[in-house]
Amino acid sequence: MTKKGAMKEHCLNLLNERGVQVEDIAELVYFLQEKYVDDLSMEDCLANVDKVISKREIQNAILTGVTLDKAAEQGLIEQPLLDIILEDEGLYGVDEVVALSIVNVYGSIGFTNYGYIDKLKPGILEKLNDKSSGACHTFLDDIVGAIAASASSRLAHAEAHEEEEGS
Repeated sequence: MTKKGAMKEHCLNLLNERGVQVEDIAELVYFLQEKYVDDLSMEDCLANVDKVISKREIQNAILTGVTLDKAAEQGLIEQPLLDIILEDEGLYGVDEVVALSIVNVYGSIGFTNYGYIDKLKPGILEKLNDKSSGACHTFLDDIVGAIAASASSRLAHAEAHEEEEGS
């Protein structure tokens, strides 16, 4: 396996370890795009999620965010930052900055998709945002939402390109 392939596999394993499957992210993509893309399939959504996760910038964000969430759970971060991350304080915002580094790769539609899905928290995002499990997903919920928003953006751009070629 190539170094690039190994990094992607490591990121997928990290997501799985934290309770996130690529199918969960694809469901978010479907949620975002079903009204806009005729004949949208889960296969299309999965393929776009795969393309997003294949990018090194996204892999770096996954590694960073999951590592910080795990370090917070283990109490390895100094106060007062530890409590800020564990409580996912609304004014913290660094978790969103990591997520925005993901959507930035895919243009302005990625930003609007991310804002929308981050506000609604459908599907896996609701589960990740639930503090009752004791797990810390301060960074992960935003990263997952950003991957879904980016995959949605890829779909929207591909759809627009097909419409342009057809006219």
